[in-house]
Amino acid sequence: MKKAAVVLAGVFFSLVLVASAHAADKIGYVDLSRSFSEYSKTKGFDKTLSDKEKAYTSERDKKVADLKSFQDKLNLLNDKEREAKGVELQNKVKDFQDYDRQKQADLRKEQEEKMKEILKDIEEAVKEYSEKEGYTIVLNDRVLVYQTKSMDITDQVIKILNNSKK
Repeated sequence: MKKAAVVLAGVFFSLVLVASAHAADKIGYVDLSRSFSEYSKTKGFDKTLSDKEKAYTSERDKKVADLKSFQDKLNLLNDKEREAKGVELQNKVKDFQDYDRQKQADLRKEQEEKMKEILKDIEEAVKEYSEKEGYTIVLNDRVLVYQTKSMDITDQVIKILNNSKK
């Protein structure tokens, strides 16, 4: 009987410890994709990037038209002149390809840098809110199989992001 009482007391004590440990943890989650899309800085960046892409596309289309025009003129020349201008056309095509590759790489790099900057802002907002409200764990909603709406802190994070002067 004493053994059973000791075991029962041990189990009870373990349950109390586990329960108190869980009570101390405050857990929340954030919808990162929603935070990203509703952040005003993201919207501003999307507009800037869209404008740069339009300018690039316009410039690219002009260069393509110039190349086609040069090639059309080349076709009107006699064989000897066409051969001499053919090297010039090849150089222009190579220059255009280099330009195109570089511009696309520049746009990709800028997009990646801005995304990193925005994700860092989101991370800082999550940290600020979590520390202020006493959260010990905040997860990305994508890794959760089940969650309750009461644990969602996305709205508060978005509010912090859009009210900050970054």
